[in-house]
Amino acid sequence: MSGRRKIYILLMRVLMIVCTVLTASLTAFLLGYVMIKGVPHITWELLTTKPSYLENRIGILPDILNTVYIVTATLFIVLPLGVGAAIYLTEYARNKKVTAVIEYASETLSGIPSIIYGLVGMLLFSNNFGTSLLAGALTLVIMNLPTVMRTAQESLKTVPAGYREGAFALGAGKWRTIYTVVLPGCVDGIITGCILSVGRILGESAALLFTAGFAHALNNIFEGLSSPGATLTVALYVYAKEEGEFGVAFAIAAILMVMTLLINMSAALVGKRFAKRRSI
Repeated sequence: MSGRRKIYILLMRVLMIVCTVLTASLTAFLLGYVMIKGVPHITWELLTTKPSYLENRIGILPDILNTVYIVTATLFIVLPLGVGAAIYLTEYARNKKVTAVIEYASETLSGIPSIIYGLVGMLLFSNNFGTSLLAGALTLVIMNLPTVMRTAQESLKTVPAGYREGAFALGAGKWRTIYTVVLPGCVDGIITGCILSVGRILGESAALLFTAGFAHALNNIFEGLSSPGATLTVALYVYAKEEGEFGVAFAIAAILMVMTLLINMSAALVGKRFAKRRSI
């Protein structure tokens, strides 16, 4: 190996190390900064009460519940749609051109800015259902449908063709083969896509400002879905931008950071667990 080649390899190695250290440092700085600013402001009263301007009290319990409501409603709708579309494209569709068009459309949807989803959701859903968590959930369904569909589709493709052929040889029909052989073989990828979608739902704010509103009312799930409500990300924006409560905003940011970390860790653990079970 020539000396020039060795110098080139050394420079590339140093460059990759620098990039890795820089990326890790930025992540650690952001995480540490948010935690240092936010954790001291997290109190039991903040987590378990609703806002009261008469008592000069700030609470984010309604925002936490609204986040749970909108995540539940979104997953309840997007999972059957996304997984069903993936099953059709992978197992049933015969026209490759139509399949390619649908896949291209889903990839295009995943690249559209969320503010455009918010505008479309306001015109389609808020005008019909009112400004409510349901309108926000339906908007998030459109946003997360490409993620769930593509993740499920790629997971279905990883199931060996021999599994299907073996099931057909034993006399199983098409749907029974999919239900009893194919889906159990790729459930790890589907669950991982579901968990990652939850992370995107938690981090969304622009689309929800147009569709779900930013009320801090304490409701049950049925009243909440039909009423305006602020999720944690929207509440963070309101407290930081509109009310100047940066301590509360950083507290919400710290909570969201912890939730995001837990979601990513859960996705990794679930994927490893199912992959290990499938390899046994």
